[in-house]
Amino acid sequence: MGIGQTLSGDRNGELVSKASLTGKKPAVRKKHDSRQPHTGLHLIPVSLADEIKPGDSLAEKILQALRQNSSAFAPGDILVVKHKIVSKSEGRMVDLATIKPSAHSIAWAKRHKLDARVIELALRESRAVIRQKNGVLITATHHGFICANSGVDVSNVDGGHHALLLPADPDRSARKLRRELKKRTMLDIPVLITDTFGRPWREGLVDFCIGIAGMKALRDDRGRRDPHGYTLQASLEAVADELACAAGLVCGKLNHTPACIIRGFPYEPARGRARGLLRPAANDLFR
Repeated sequence: MGIGQTLSGDRNGELVSKASLTGKKPAVRKKHDSRQPHTGLHLIPVSLADEIKPGDSLAEKILQALRQNSSAFAPGDILVVKHKIVSKSEGRMVDLATIKPSAHSIAWAKRHKLDARVIELALRESRAVIRQKNGVLITATHHGFICANSGVDVSNVDGGHHALLLPADPDRSARKLRRELKKRTMLDIPVLITDTFGRPWREGLVDFCIGIAGMKALRDDRGRRDPHGYTLQASLEAVADELACAAGLVCGKLNHTPACIIRGFPYEPARGRARGLLRPAANDLFR
């Protein structure tokens, strides 16, 4: 699926985006009430031909990819990017040859046929080990994320010679990318940075939002009444994670598509803070 292909909805947004390519001021879309039903979403994959290197401008790379496909951002768009291109641009790569694993990491990795250097690096990137059993290492990262191996990954890097770490501050990374896009497009485009995590009690990986700028991560419907008059008590919806999952349908590890434009979602503008998605340990029944 290439840039400009959509999963649902109309294509009025494409007319607006093409106008922006000519330098004309794009039409301003009517603001949506985020609590009203929307008519559909477009998921527009953004494929990058080149490998991202430390110091690369993600904003320029993404805009270049859009120009090459006669596409562009439109007012109301949301940009979702996989964390790997963010981490690569920020130089968050570690040469595994420089990692000297401890005796504990070596013994555990040998028992489960794992790379002791990756285990050692995951432990260094953690602030707490939540579970270490049956070859699975679940940690709390310095950011507060609960995930496998502290988010340390060797896939889609360079064939196993280097490991990639999560961005040091994903919210800050999202804010930086948003600022750069605004300078180049004159549009306020919310940015979500995502990573794939496993989930307790369910198989398979899904995308989670780990960094956000320009919109609220949560939609709070508590205190509102449903159509039957019942007052909602616990309806705090993680819209940032839902958008991350939606983008994950067109982004992937095997198709050189590390970004996605979501068009048509009525988000609530805000500074944005992914930490709000993290449940405090005091409220967690399983820690």
